[in-house]
Amino acid sequence: MELSSKPILPGSIVIVRDVNSIYRGYKGFVQRVTSKTAAVLFEGGNWDKIVTFQLTNLEQV
Repeated sequence: MELSSKPILPGSIVIVRDVNSIYRGYKGFVQRVTSKTAAVLFEGGNWDKIVTFQLTNLEQV
């Protein structure tokens, strides 16, 4: 897996690459970023959900 050299900022589209997460492979929009984590918004069908991930477990699209 090659990580993107671009910084992950609010508004970025990311894919979850955490092998232990049920959200692995999901694409979402970054809403908030701290020094080590990002809140990602997933929208689809009849649900919306915001989940926090470590930045190391996300890959920018």
